[in-house]
Amino acid sequence: MTALRPFLPADTAILADIFCAAIEVLTQEDYSDGQRAAWMAVSDDIETFRKRLAGALTLVALVDGQPAGFASLKGADCIDMLYVHPDHIRAGVATTLIDALEKLAMARGATSLSADASDTAKPFFARRGYIGRSRNVIPLGDEWLANTTMVKAVAESVDLQNLPKVLH
Repeated sequence: MTALRPFLPADTAILADIFCAAIEVLTQEDYSDGQRAAWMAVSDDIETFRKRLAGALTLVALVDGQPAGFASLKGADCIDMLYVHPDHIRAGVATTLIDALEKLAMARGATSLSADASDTAKPFFARRGYIGRSRNVIPLGDEWLANTTMVKAVAESVDLQNLPKVLH
């Protein structure tokens, strides 16, 4: 079973490792070696990476008490990051994280959510009802990476009693 808890600054290094492992292993069919290296380099400056995680509502998914993935909600309506360690793919970790972020977004008053989904993550978001709105090409280092902005309408109100339980 996957448990969730809020991001702690001490999580930064392990989440950077999960970030890199997910990109290295899971995106091989969609991005070149150079693109993946540039993408992984985002976590090289650990302090900047920590600030990005801390600057959003970031949840850490735990499997057997160990971090297995993480996701962050920027503002009320933007899924900024979703990464799951390759050892935990197709085990419900990403679903648990996104279910929680969707409910938290609704509690923040969001009526829709957006995510700039990688080509690898696009099918996951599509299965959850997100619809592609625009194709993006972003510069990263000396590389260009493509992703798709995907949007999903969410309920206009949420019962705060039914929010996911987040461990403290």
